[in-house]
Amino acid sequence: MEWLKQLNQAIIYIESNLTRDISYDEAAKIACCSTYYFQRMFSYVAGIPLSEYIRRRRMTAAAFELQRSDMKVMDIGLKYGYKSPTSFNRAFQSVHGVSPTVARVQGTLLKAYPPISFSILVTGDENVSYRIETKESIRIVGARIALQEDMEQNQKIVPVFWNKMLGSTLLSEICRLTDRDLNCIFGVTAYTNPQNIYYYIAVPTNKPVPKGMVEFEIPAATWVIFECNGHFKESVQTIFKRFLTEWLPFSGYEYAELPDIEVYPVKDDGSKGGYIEVWIAVKKERGEK
Repeated sequence: MEWLKQLNQAIIYIESNLTRDISYDEAAKIACCSTYYFQRMFSYVAGIPLSEYIRRRRMTAAAFELQRSDMKVMDIGLKYGYKSPTSFNRAFQSVHGVSPTVARVQGTLLKAYPPISFSILVTGDENVSYRIETKESIRIVGARIALQEDMEQNQKIVPVFWNKMLGSTLLSEICRLTDRDLNCIFGVTAYTNPQNIYYYIAVPTNKPVPKGMVEFEIPAATWVIFECNGHFKESVQTIFKRFLTEWLPFSGYEYAELPDIEVYPVKDDGSKGGYIEVWIAVKKERGEK
């Protein structure tokens, strides 16, 4: 459960700096993980990207100040990090649906987003199907697209990439490369450093890399493998959230910060639902034998 405590400490840091620069690197350091994985975990647990959370919290605080003080609108915008009236107005309207000036009118409907506090919700009414397997390194071949450290952008990039692949012949070519008895295709998110973040649509294979494709080696690791039936996108997001909030805190394991793997069936009908697996690399908690 230590990582949830660390995540809450990172939130305290963010709350203490709403009127100053917020360093994602510093928040990640407090949470004891890389900047990329901090944003990734936050997005899954909170249900919104870190950047959107910060925007909502700043605009909530700005709305309170607009209503209780006589400060100029531009001065409040500057206080919360917006250097121009246009950027402040745009951010404020994206959260509240009205301009900062209108927000000062009594009776105007505004939205307040309270600080997030991460805790464990134990319901016991729905089990989590999983198994743990240790696997040697896996070589995959297929197509890839560059991702960013900004999870908000990645949540747009990956679905577009899948739609593009599903509408091309390249996906069939990739599927024919598999030399294992697997009727599935991998979706792999791999982070090496801020300049090397990729999402792969690929299959495990020992065959040569065809022209126009790339290869990647998933390192040997211990994996917790979750099984699920449902709509692919929602299923993956739900699995990650339950892994972080229900499974990991009690498991005696830590998140290993290795590539995350989605395993999809090869389907000819273009449907976007069915049985899937999500593989998440874990390691024993420090101090565990």
